[in-house]
Amino acid sequence: MKAVTWQGKRNVQVSDVADPRIQEPGDAVVRVTSTAICGSDLHLYELLGPFMSAGDVLGHEAIGVVEEVGSEVTNLSKGDRVVVPFQISCGGCVMCRQGLMTQCETTQVRDQGCGAALFGYSKLYGQVPGGQAEYLRVPYADFTHIRVPDGPADTRYLFLSDVLPTAWQAVEYAAVPDGGSVTVLGLGPIGEMAARIAHHRGLRVIGVDLVAERLDRAAAHGIDTIDLGAVGGGLVDAVRDRTDGRGSDAVIEAVGMEAHGSPVAAAAQRMVSYLPDAVAAPAMNTAGLDRLAALHSAIDIVRRGGTISIIGVYGGMADPLPMRVLFDKQIQLRMGQANVKRWSDDILPLLGDSDPLGVDNFATHHLPLSAAPEAYRMFQAKDDGAIKVVLDPAA
Repeated sequence: MKAVTWQGKRNVQVSDVADPRIQEPGDAVVRVTSTAICGSDLHLYELLGPFMSAGDVLGHEAIGVVEEVGSEVTNLSKGDRVVVPFQISCGGCVMCRQGLMTQCETTQVRDQGCGAALFGYSKLYGQVPGGQAEYLRVPYADFTHIRVPDGPADTRYLFLSDVLPTAWQAVEYAAVPDGGSVTVLGLGPIGEMAARIAHHRGLRVIGVDLVAERLDRAAAHGIDTIDLGAVGGGLVDAVRDRTDGRGSDAVIEAVGMEAHGSPVAAAAQRMVSYLPDAVAAPAMNTAGLDRLAALHSAIDIVRRGGTISIIGVYGGMADPLPMRVLFDKQIQLRMGQANVKRWSDDILPLLGDSDPLGVDNFATHHLPLSAAPEAYRMFQAKDDGAIKVVLDPAA
């Protein structure tokens, strides 16, 4: 089959790889009909190469049709249309029963000290072949799926794999009081969808970004926007001016480890990324630094007693935090990978014909799987207004 494979820093290729097959009785094989490139994939493209191997199949956002099921799969049949959550979880362990599917005790990648295995996401999370491919093997398939109706275009449901539940959890974790305010830092796919969800709930939403197309999209959905490039160092004052001088009740930090405005950490990341893997991986695991500009902004922006919900991906192990300020302001921090199945039943009713979250038109680009190398380059460079790219394996 054809699949998008990692071949090195800023180098992905569409390659011929072996078709997936049933390996365990709880497996299913899904024919992928649409798959998307995530901002998290760009971390593999740019920084996390030391945890990758040439030929790894990328991707963790997929929708498709079940082609084959193992002998112990009881609630899926050939022909079922399913969204595949980005994490692999059993549904029956202590963590899954608490709604913490990203901490699934059955699929935890213990040799790396990490949580549940993820599709297409490096040795850190199990090195499981991903969904940017014609077919995908799904372990623990009885639970690792979301069945969706036949009929509507894939983009109606595709984003249940990651974007929607990740953004939903970000808003839930923000714990904004009724009628309160939330500032969203970063209006990429997750940040913009979190802003749409918060706005749909009747919250006062302020969206911050540097990219004109992202700001325009958010504004078109009723979000009050701030152009970081225009206000520069005045971001805190700009938010306080809109929130009675005290800052927003919550901040959703949707930027993560590659934030603008952290030149020293950025230089350190670049240097480590060019080291041999045998040296770079241990260095990242013990002394890795993230670009913390967005997180520091969140700490400044949130009001005293407020909440910061971190949904941007971080990987550092030696990141300095202003603990005195966090303690003095009585700030609550909540964070983590989204527990997809925890939120899917809440989200599904919003995917009807009225489409209040605008999922049908959320993708900016629809391209064939064969165009993946250019799609990655374009998305990473933010060219051509690329905010969300969907790939079609059959095109």
